[in-house]
Amino acid sequence: MPRHKCFISYHHADDHAVRNFVDTFDHAHDVFIVRRLGEMPDDIINSSNTDYVMSCIRENYIRDSTVTIVMAGQCTWARRYVDWEIQASLRSGETITPNGLLGIKLPTFTKFPERFERNLEQPSQAGSYAGWIDYPQTLNQLESAIEWAFAQRNTHRQYIRNPRERFGYNQQCL
Repeated sequence: MPRHKCFISYHHADDHAVRNFVDTFDHAHDVFIVRRLGEMPDDIINSSNTDYVMSCIRENYIRDSTVTIVMAGQCTWARRYVDWEIQASLRSGETITPNGLLGIKLPTFTKFPERFERNLEQPSQAGSYAGWIDYPQTLNQLESAIEWAFAQRNTHRQYIRNPRERFGYNQQCL
């Protein structure tokens, strides 16, 4: 199976779990090629201009990836950067192919971000753009899920729900 470049979206409180995930499935077993914000010290985007931040995320991290993996823990749903990263991942156009969207439930999972939820199967439709799995127990399980998300880019694009409005601030997570 080909290795896909995967952008990892997560809340910094889950950094330890995300590092273990990357070490296990990318560094040790080459299931995917990781792309994530915060990997290098100069990754911090120091701006209050939302459009500029979105542009930097798209151009520097998401543009050359094909699948976005949302590592969902306790408060991931409440983080504005996660919302922005999902929005940038789902952006499509004449020359822009959206990323596949895969959620992975961490042990502390409570719920998925709203923008992610909008892209899961709804009662009124026959399919979905996004999918999720519990934390993978095998390499094959993760490979299959990434391949599924990658295929959705071409077969299920009509199910993308990506409104323009986005979080201005982090939500309160209790």
